[in-house]
Amino acid sequence: MFLIDMHGKAIHKKIKLKISLPIEKRPMNKIRGIIVHQTGGATAKSAFNSYNFGKSGAHFLIDKDGTIYQTASLIKQTWHVGKLKPRCLAEMRCTPTELTQLKKFTPSGTHRREMAKNVPNRYPSNQDSIGIEIVGQALPVNEPDHDKRTYETLTKEQSDSLKWLIQELRFSLKVPLTEIFRHPTVSYKNKTEAATASW
Repeated sequence: MFLIDMHGKAIHKKIKLKISLPIEKRPMNKIRGIIVHQTGGATAKSAFNSYNFGKSGAHFLIDKDGTIYQTASLIKQTWHVGKLKPRCLAEMRCTPTELTQLKKFTPSGTHRREMAKNVPNRYPSNQDSIGIEIVGQALPVNEPDHDKRTYETLTKEQSDSLKWLIQELRFSLKVPLTEIFRHPTVSYKNKTEAATASW
């Protein structure tokens, strides 16, 4: 199990610190889940470059050779999730009122209603989840419709590192296995993103 210092940095020889201050947002008071992503870019360098703009990013980045970088403090939010899907619909437990509201579907309205709930009645969000990015492109890159692209398969090294990192985070942060998701499960993303990730 790794240690987490008072600044939210994970202390372990397998983790390289490469904190990108622009992606750190408000304080994160409670961690309720983990969301697994793929970058869409070919290299870790392209992800680090995008983090310099500070719009979005995740807490960890796993390179193709399995190197794990911590890119944000574990006590800070990052913007890595986007608008939430309705969890009750996926789990077939929506109330009649929720089903009526979902007939007038808008991503923003659904997200607002979901954020009025607590985990596990909604998916973990930016405000209470750790994001793990895995370097991997969505191919072919010249396809203009992003939803028609297919994300690369994780390398063996990435898979091994992801399994180790999730196990460590689960025990260090007390995150149940039921609250670990691929990005397209919780938000409106390409369904192949992180499809080959397992933990």
